[in-house]
Amino acid sequence: MLMKADESALLVVDMQGKLLTLVDDWQRILDNVMWLTRVAQKIGVPVMVSEQYPKGLGRTQPDLAALFPPGAVAEKNHFSCVAADCLSGLAGEERRQVVVCGIESHVCVMQTALDLRAQGKDVFVVADAVSSRNPDDKRHALERMRQHGIEIVTREMACFEWLRQAGTDLFRDISKNFLR
Repeated sequence: MLMKADESALLVVDMQGKLLTLVDDWQRILDNVMWLTRVAQKIGVPVMVSEQYPKGLGRTQPDLAALFPPGAVAEKNHFSCVAADCLSGLAGEERRQVVVCGIESHVCVMQTALDLRAQGKDVFVVADAVSSRNPDDKRHALERMRQHGIEIVTREMACFEWLRQAGTDLFRDISKNFLR
């Protein structure tokens, strides 16, 4: 199954300052999540954001947070966004496909993805836009999610599937600004 822009929402999970700098290859992950967020917004895919216990872990990394419109961020204490019911009321929560990125792969990302799948959503986890403190945790989480019917994709897979075709003004804009 392909990701479709008019059926997808992007979910950015817990990209918070105190935790972000502890995960493996954090700068690349931040860059990839920012890239994916900008592409989603340019294409018209709604973006939802979660923050795990912001009192303790801080808010979303400022450069990333600056990309989100008001009302896109939900706080939670449960590891899963679904268990926390924090997606209700966010733009895109009604979409049937959820493209997930963020941290940590083996905790909040995985629990959210598995719960979304259990709700009947089509779930895509962006492998080059998720991470954990320990690379083995990420590897095992991606493997486990795949075993439960979650699609493991890359940021460019999401971009090209959302675009569907070349030769359009939108494709030329994305190609010029994001695909170098």
